[in-house]
Amino acid sequence: MRQKFGRWFIPVAGGLAFIYLLVPIAYIFVFSFNDAGRTNLEWRGFTLDNWRNPCGAPNVCESLVNSLQIGVVATVFATVLGTCVALGLVRYKFKFRNTADLLIILPLATPEVVLGASLLAQFLNLGWELGFVTIVISHMIFCMSFVVVTVRARVSSLDPRLEEAASDLYASPLTTFWKVTFPLLLPGIVAAALLSFAMSFDDFIITNFNSGNFSTFPKFIYVSATRGIPAQANVIGSAMFILALVVVVTSQVIAYRRRKALAAR
Repeated sequence: MRQKFGRWFIPVAGGLAFIYLLVPIAYIFVFSFNDAGRTNLEWRGFTLDNWRNPCGAPNVCESLVNSLQIGVVATVFATVLGTCVALGLVRYKFKFRNTADLLIILPLATPEVVLGASLLAQFLNLGWELGFVTIVISHMIFCMSFVVVTVRARVSSLDPRLEEAASDLYASPLTTFWKVTFPLLLPGIVAAALLSFAMSFDDFIITNFNSGNFSTFPKFIYVSATRGIPAQANVIGSAMFILALVVVVTSQVIAYRRRKALAAR
């Protein structure tokens, strides 16, 4: 009896949880076709005009471009610095190494409200104008922690004998890194970069503290929520979800084909 209960309970519970997660996404997708007019709180009829003109709502595409630019810049810097830190923490022993580990994890454990308010106080003390630069610096701080944690796990799993073999073949340290180490780290680096971009693009609390009058897509959604998020914002959100889904499915298909090809050899 218990075995039968477990057989159907786990799939049903998992399916219900999966549906619960997809309901908001389905709502966004459906209401992207709503003939909303000024508000998008009630269904008023089906239309494709929102998809034909996703920039129809004021400032929606401007805020999207701002978020994309911030995400790309913050991701590039956080990925480069985080990868270097991860290599240093795994490969080298130095004084205050445990303290460095703590400082890396600290932004992940700190509530976003505390982190955003602390950064705001620092920027105001330095006399910096809030805007693009302050947002990028803020995002780099917490994105770099995600990069270090992700890449560090990849570095720890590398077989040091591969690098030793390259050295035995008279490869220089720089050649060994680019020809052996970096290709092996690349999947972890790409995963960390994608995670950082997603976290940066999605962030609202830290951005709201340190953006001033500079608008990002999450801020645009927050401001528009009081009068009903415009259908064009739903179009952009749906397009971003579809793009992410295509990237994930494509990567899984490529990985599956590689494993199948290796198994056939």
